Amino acid sequence: MPPPGVCLNIMEARHIQDGYGSLTNPYREFGQDFQQLTDYCLSQRVKFLDETFPPERSSIGEGVLSPSDLARVEWLRPAVTPTPSFVVRGVSRFDFGQGTVGNCWFLASIGALTFQKNIFKQVVPLEQTFDQNYCGLFHFRFWRFGKWVDVVIDDKLPTINGRLIFVRSQNQNEFWPALLEKAYAKVCGSYTDMTAGTPSEAMMDFTGGVHIYIRLSEPPQNLWELMCRAGKSGVLMCCGTDQGTSSNTLSPNGLVLGHAYTVTGVMQLVSRGKPVNLVRLWNPWRTGEWIGDWSDRSPLWQTVSPQDREKCHSVDDDGEFWMTLEDFCKLYSDLDICGMDPSFLDETSGPWKSSVYEGRWVPGTTAGGCMNHKETFWTNPQFRVQISGEYSEKADDKNTLVSLMQKPDKRKRHLVKNLHVGFSIFEVSYKAQVGKFPASFFSTHRPVAQTKIFMNAREVMEFIRLKPGEYLIVPSTFKPNESASFLLTIHSKIETHGLASEFSIKKAQRFSIDACRSMVALMDSSITGRLNSKEFVRLWNKVVAFKDIFFRTDVSRTGTLSLSELRNAIVASGIKVNDELLNLMALRYGASSGHMTLESFISLILRLECMCSKFLLGGTVAQWLVLTFYVHTALGKF
Repeated sequence: MPPPGVCLNIMEARHIQDGYGSLTNPYREFGQDFQQLTDYCLSQRVKFLDETFPPERSSIGEGVLSPSDLARVEWLRPAVTPTPSFVVRGVSRFDFGQGTVGNCWFLASIGALTFQKNIFKQVVPLEQTFDQNYCGLFHFRFWRFGKWVDVVIDDKLPTINGRLIFVRSQNQNEFWPALLEKAYAKVCGSYTDMTAGTPSEAMMDFTGGVHIYIRLSEPPQNLWELMCRAGKSGVLMCCGTDQGTSSNTLSPNGLVLGHAYTVTGVMQLVSRGKPVNLVRLWNPWRTGEWIGDWSDRSPLWQTVSPQDREKCHSVDDDGEFWMTLEDFCKLYSDLDICGMDPSFLDETSGPWKSSVYEGRWVPGTTAGGCMNHKETFWTNPQFRVQISGEYSEKADDKNTLVSLMQKPDKRKRHLVKNLHVGFSIFEVSYKAQVGKFPASFFSTHRPVAQTKIFMNAREVMEFIRLKPGEYLIVPSTFKPNESASFLLTIHSKIETHGLASEFSIKKAQRFSIDACRSMVALMDSSITGRLNSKEFVRLWNKVVAFKDIFFRTDVSRTGTLSLSELRNAIVASGIKVNDELLNLMALRYGASSGHMTLESFISLILRLECMCSKFLLGGTVAQWLVLTFYVHTALGKF
C-alpha cells in the first residue's frame, strides 16, 4: 500500500532536499527502475511487459476509438518490422504526424522539441536501440509539477491491421515518436487522457523551466524582439488558433480552427526595399497550410533577394508555411514560450534568480478565496520575499516573472478539474510583522501587481516590474473553501530572498520526528509501532480539526497562542481545565516566551484528549490530569 497523501508529501519534501527529483537523479514513476528492470529482463531472457500500463483497453481509454475498432486493436512490438530503429538519420518535426487521438497540442510541442537537441536528449535518452541489450523496455523523462520523473514503458504499441493507431512516423521503421507518446500517455493515465490540451503543458513537462503566455489580441510592444531572442536562446514556441464555432475545422484561409501549431522560425526579410517580419509555423497534421500572403505559393516571394528566397522559400506540402507577424497576431489567439531558464525574457546578459515555493489551499483554514472575500482573504497562504539589487526606472523593463501552477489531485488527466486561480502582490512597508498578515493589513493596502484575471488553467503568470523592497505574495482561488495544491515560482532579474515564514517551503508546517512518534503512539491501538489506514484517517481528521481551532482562537494573528488564547482553544476542543493545569500545559508545551506553536498545541491536545478518554484511576479527572502532567513533566518523559 502506498503511503497516505500527507506522508507522501513529507517524504517527497525530504527527497527533494536530498537531491531526488532532479534531472540527473529523477524520481522513478511507480517505483520502476529502468536499469534494474533491464538487467532482470536480460538475465532472464524475457521481453519486458509493463503491468502499470498494460497493453489493454484500459491504457487506451474510453471514447477515442469506437467499440468495434477497440475490439480490433492488437498490441505489437516494433520488432515485428524487418529493421526497427529508435531514431533514423536524426530527429525532425517531419518525422511524424498526428494519429487518431486529438493531441495536436502534444505533437506541436514535440515539433518544437526537435529543434532543441540538448532538451530533446534529456527527455528522450538517445542511447536506446533495438539492437544491443534490447529487451522491449524504454524510458523517457518528464518534469512533473516540481520534479523530474523517469517513466518506463514496454514497447507494445496499439495497432489495427498492423498500422499504428496514434502518432505515426514518416519512416515506418522509426519508433521514437510512438514510444514517446506512449510514455506521456502513461503519465496522463491513458491515450484518451491526452485528448485536448495546450502546448504549454507538454513544453513545461519537457523543460521544467520558464513559461510565458502571450495573448496575441493584446501583444506586448516588444513581441518581435522577444520572439527573436527566444529563437536564438534554444526555447520551445507553440501557438494556437481560436476555436471559432467548431474546433479542428479547416477555414477558408487554410488554417485549422482550435488547433495547435509549432513556431519553427522567425526571419526579417527585405521586400520592395522595406523590412518584413515573418513567422514560420508548422501544422502537426503535416497537411493544410496558410494560403495568404507569404504562403508557399505567394507571389510576394518574388520580391525578396534570390538568397533569401533560397534560404526560406519552400513549396512542399509538409504543413509548414510563413506569414507576417501582423497576420500571426490577427489569426492566432495565443503564443506560449518555454525555456530552460529566463534568459530569453530580456535583452541584457545579467543572471536571473529563481525560487520555488509549495503550498495548499485547505477549506476552512487556508482557502480564503480572492480579495472580494474580505473576511477570509487573509487566511490564504502568504509568501514573503525580499527583492534587492539593481533596478531600472524604465516602464518597459520588466524584471520579475511570477508563476502559479496547480498540482493535480487525480491520477487520470481528464479527471483533473483546474480551479480559477490567481495571485496578488503587496508591498510591505513595515517589517515588524511576525507570522501571517492579518485582515486589517489587506483592508489598508492595495496590491502593487496581480493577475489580470482568475483562470481555470494549469498555470497562470504575470511578467511585472518590481522595485527593490519587501513583498507579500498571496496566491488564492477565486472562490473560498476550494481545495488544491500549488507551486509558486518567482523568476527575478534582481535577487530574490524568501524570508522566514511558516508559509514558505523552507519553513513549511511540518511536525518534528518526536511529535510524529508521539502522535503515532497515541493512535496506535494495536501497539505495532505503525498506523493502519483507519488509525491514520482518524489521526489526520483530528489534526485538521485542531489546526482549525488553533487559527480560530489565535485572535492576535501571531501564529502562536498566548495563555488566554490557549484556554479558549482548549475550551473550543470540548475539554475543561483549571488554572493550575493550564499553567502546567504552558510550562511543558509553550516556548520560553510563554506562547505555544501549532505543533505544540496539536501534540498537547491529542495527549490531553487521549488521557481523558483512558482515565482509569480513582478521583476526579482534573486530579488525575494534574498528577500525570506534573509527574511526566518533572521526569522529562513527554
